[in-house]
Amino acid sequence: MNSVFFDPVITDDERREQLYAGQLFVYSAPPGSQKLVELARQMIEEAFGNRNPELAQHDMPVEEYAALLTDLKPRFIHHPRSKECIQEILREMGCDPENTYFDVPRMRTSTSENYLTSGIAYAFHPHRDTWYSAPMCQINWWLPIFPVREDNAMGFDPNGFARAVPNTSDGFDYYENNASRLTTASQVTKERQSRPGAIDHNPEQQLVILPAPGEVLLFSGAQLHTSTPNTSGRARYSVDFRTVFVPDLVAGRGAPLVDVNCTGTAIRDFVNVADESSFDEEFVVELFGAPPADAMLVFESPDQK
Repeated sequence: MNSVFFDPVITDDERREQLYAGQLFVYSAPPGSQKLVELARQMIEEAFGNRNPELAQHDMPVEEYAALLTDLKPRFIHHPRSKECIQEILREMGCDPENTYFDVPRMRTSTSENYLTSGIAYAFHPHRDTWYSAPMCQINWWLPIFPVREDNAMGFDPNGFARAVPNTSDGFDYYENNASRLTTASQVTKERQSRPGAIDHNPEQQLVILPAPGEVLLFSGAQLHTSTPNTSGRARYSVDFRTVFVPDLVAGRGAPLVDVNCTGTAIRDFVNVADESSFDEEFVVELFGAPPADAMLVFESPDQK
């Protein structure tokens, strides 16, 4: 049975066990989350100037909108305050800083009426993050920047969590995907990056959760979820990041991997909460095997080099 827990008073160990079993958690906005949303809103509003960011698509050429996001999103990802807010959130939420690793916060955009659905504002079809080479113990953290509605949010298939579904994950390699991401921003009308998804998937029911801005939704990387088709007339802006807990990673604990056929691993994207150190390469190779000699192990955009 899938349940949604609201502000439960439990330890992080107990929470991870429930998340690996398919449960979902929603928390009232902790101070770090409020600061992250405030930073995101400030950067979005500065980027759009006198336009309403949620409605700007209605009077902007799609190429101009995509170019704006291409500049905005990397600046948010690499803003020093973004990482500091994530570390604050994780400490506030009871995660062990020494054993918890996190990746960069990503700003997501879902525009309305199929205005921009590829590249920088890709509309995700039903998928699991584990199809993108995520570790089985990955936990996803998701929070809205502006209010979300049932017609522009994110939906879960509660019956698909531990049930294998036909999918295209066998065509995804994490290292090859890192290289292809260099052209993501230019994909305005056609998606050319590999995006594994479910095949002909029609869930019996869909669970849509609507946290308030800054409230945090937690779910396993193995959850089958999708971007709700946006018919609201407003763009949805949200932030997500991921965590892994080292003892679970080493012990092979996590959600069931019922239908995962991708290759490579995203584990090198994570850094430690306490000191921002990366995983030792020997440790990664021991757990996940040696990568190809010419592989792009970690994505680096031109902005990062």
